[in-house]
Amino acid sequence: MRLRVIAGSLGGRFFDSPDTSTTHPMSERMRGALFNSLGDISGQSVLDPFAGSGAVSFEAISRGAVHATLIERDKRAQATIQHNIAMLGLQQKTQLIKANSRSWFSTNQDKKYDLILVDPPYHDEQLSTVELLACLLNPKGLMVLSYPGRGSAPTVNGVVVVDNKRYGDAALAFYRVKAA
Repeated sequence: MRLRVIAGSLGGRFFDSPDTSTTHPMSERMRGALFNSLGDISGQSVLDPFAGSGAVSFEAISRGAVHATLIERDKRAQATIQHNIAMLGLQQKTQLIKANSRSWFSTNQDKKYDLILVDPPYHDEQLSTVELLACLLNPKGLMVLSYPGRGSAPTVNGVVVVDNKRYGDAALAFYRVKAA
């Protein structure tokens, strides 16, 4: 499946989605809504812990993010992301980590990000991993979780929900670090 960067410096460019059932690329509609909600992300560092195709990272870079760290454990998805990075010319602005997000976190707890875009598989939301990743958020940073649209936004220790938006069968929860 071919996907498209919606806006920014790479707007209109196409990239590939992995041919695997373990990933579900965020729809163009959802990505558009997400980035319209975020506004100006110029100069921000991004963590994409369930990268899949790399769609949210590519959109973030296109809209001004300075760097994106993509983490993906599926080998076919890793190969697709690597191909997409080269095809879009993003080697200097991205880092692909070929690992499970939880195991990567265990040796990278000192890293900090301005924007953490979490889009785990809907059949396995991995909220305990999401909770760990919240520790990597800069004090004024934002974490966004894509989750199935049923029910309320998941509670994640260390952060508080500042916004929640529903889009049909999916939703986005926006989190900030709890004030001390």
